[in-house]
Amino acid sequence: MRDEDVLDDPQQWAAFGKQVDEANGLWESNLVIEGMHCAACAVTIESALRQVPGVQSVEVSAASHRARLRWSSSRVMPSQWLQAVRAAGYRAVPANDVFVRERRLIESRRALWRWLVSGLCMMQVMMYAYPAYVAAPGDLSAEMERLLRWASWVLTLPVILFSCGPFFKAAWRDIVHAQVSMDLPVALGMLITFVASTAGTFDPQGIFGREVYFDSLTMFVFFLLSGRWLELRLRDRTAGALEAALNRLPDSVLRVSPHGMTERVAVARLVTGDLVQVAAGETFPADGNIVQGQTQVDEALLSGEALPLARGIGSRVLAGSHNLTGVVQVLVEQTGAATRFAQIAALMESAALSRPAVARVADAIAKPFVIAVLLAALGAAAYGWRTDPAHALMVAVAVLIVTCPCALSLATPAAMLAAAGQLARRGVLVRSLPALEVLARVDEVIFDKTGTLTRDQMGVGAIAVRPGVAASDALAMAHALACHSLHPVSRALAAAAQARGLGELWVASEVTEVAGQGVAALVSRAQGAAPSRALRLGSASFCGHDQVAPATLQCSLADDQGWLASFELIEELRPDAIGLIEDLQARGIRVQILSGDSPAATQVVAQRLGVAQARGGCSPDDKLEVMRATQRAGRRVAVVGDGLNDGPALAGAHVSFALGHAVPLAQAKADFVILGDGLSMVAQSLALARRTMRVVRQNLAWAAFYNAMCVPLAVLGWLPAWLAGLGMAASSLLVVLNALRLASPPSPDRPVATA
Repeated sequence: MRDEDVLDDPQQWAAFGKQVDEANGLWESNLVIEGMHCAACAVTIESALRQVPGVQSVEVSAASHRARLRWSSSRVMPSQWLQAVRAAGYRAVPANDVFVRERRLIESRRALWRWLVSGLCMMQVMMYAYPAYVAAPGDLSAEMERLLRWASWVLTLPVILFSCGPFFKAAWRDIVHAQVSMDLPVALGMLITFVASTAGTFDPQGIFGREVYFDSLTMFVFFLLSGRWLELRLRDRTAGALEAALNRLPDSVLRVSPHGMTERVAVARLVTGDLVQVAAGETFPADGNIVQGQTQVDEALLSGEALPLARGIGSRVLAGSHNLTGVVQVLVEQTGAATRFAQIAALMESAALSRPAVARVADAIAKPFVIAVLLAALGAAAYGWRTDPAHALMVAVAVLIVTCPCALSLATPAAMLAAAGQLARRGVLVRSLPALEVLARVDEVIFDKTGTLTRDQMGVGAIAVRPGVAASDALAMAHALACHSLHPVSRALAAAAQARGLGELWVASEVTEVAGQGVAALVSRAQGAAPSRALRLGSASFCGHDQVAPATLQCSLADDQGWLASFELIEELRPDAIGLIEDLQARGIRVQILSGDSPAATQVVAQRLGVAQARGGCSPDDKLEVMRATQRAGRRVAVVGDGLNDGPALAGAHVSFALGHAVPLAQAKADFVILGDGLSMVAQSLALARRTMRVVRQNLAWAAFYNAMCVPLAVLGWLPAWLAGLGMAASSLLVVLNALRLASPPSPDRPVATA
């Protein structure tokens, strides 16, 4: 049985994909493609998969070497579309394959060995070629010159047979399948140079003359492999990080039986209600609650919290988080696709495969460009063949090598993937790479209020008291009643008193709670023999007086003599909300608040944040209409929300953010998901998006400049083969290194007035 046939078992499909339409048997699967080097490879693989009956759609990313396809289980099996990829000359493996990293390491070692062999041989060939460059006429005998050429030919053989192997293999694959990739012109250049130099060595009087180019050949192979190896290493920093994130779940786990015995089982066999034991240093295999033990947990990927979190009995733990210190037993609640880890992994997969508009254009022209390169090289060789065949061949070689559009194809996806990786490390998941391109042009941000700019709990603001009563005493007495109620207002009063050290001064007895009204009790000092006082805490009507400030939310405290105190309840702003608004406004971005809460409450929050445009009492349709009106006015709008009523606006915005605690619908409609409570990441994401687009423009400008300068030089014969190889490798490497700057934390971004 072939390896691919094992994947035809329906029980295996959920491990590397998900079912998107159960009625029609539609599945969406994720693959890692091996053997890719360029955008033309991605186009070839997409074409091969689309020709398989039952495959409905395909996306292949040349930058991340990953693919996603949607297929019908009633018409095709995984082994069939895997075989289609193999027939095209590549290898596809499921994205969750535990051996992907091992194969990537093997590929890296082979690339290193090829580079080392080419470097060693290049130095020796250059040493043998040096006398011919510096010797005066007559200093070098014919026998000595012939010996040096033979030695150079022998040393070039390992370079051709071993170091150039991947290029020739890819070129032969292209010829067999009547397709083109960027390896084809490079391999032709290597082969032509070697054949012409071999002819010059064995037959100095032949058509190609006595000139040999072993030094140029080995040099440009070395430069090319240097660039390939460094690109591979740099790509592993992003692709490897993605695989490490997606493959965080263990293969097996200890399951505890009802009798207390443990057995090691595959994680895929876990079901809700199982009890598992997780040791220190292991990864939690499913979402659940700790029923025994306590530990510290690393949830950086899942919640954005960088510091270890204490978890004990009754605490919830998430699949994919790391157990750091203690052995715990966890009661499984959610497994597989239902876990938060699976949802985050799906977002990361989606981001790795999405292609911005600029990248799609580059991919589309890659194959025609390679064909044009081949024709240009053929034309250059034909033009100079009559006068100097050897020189004509070298001109063709230079054209073949220097015009490879690798830098153009890598310009956009390399930068986008580096930025997405940086955001993921800082707690923001990018669901769509094109959203970064749009975010860079945003000039207006619309915020939901409740749960987005404010916390779910309330805080205590101003305290009004009866003459002769201290505000601290009033809050302490209110705490004595509030701690006996679960009402949000009571919790806010209790928390405020505890924060000020007033929680233990008064105690309540004979507590009675009237639903929707308030709490009544006898209250006495915790220390001393003072008589008890009958107090009421709740609404103004329950306490028997008129509300002092009708426009605000208040809670009243009264005794037998009447009104005693009033506590203003305010929505508690997120700690970074004020700084975020100031940051956005300093960047020239206009801010609006649209809330379903009352207009009065919305205006209070807007004033505290310094936002001039705020509207309360908005239904989901109202939010959508205001947002569309803003777009019709020519503004580029980002929407930030967390609730069900934010779904339409999130879906209709140019770009959108959902907080990590948002309802699933809000997250499904958002382009960015902020893990944890880091609201300031909205501004930081915008700054990084602008920085990313600057890098993309730099990369595209360099790629265009490089081709505009070097192609004419190569056609005119002024660019030797070794320099062409150096230029090709350097251009691709420069693009990747420039993009890699986005993977490091940016320097403080100065506010700008426009996007």
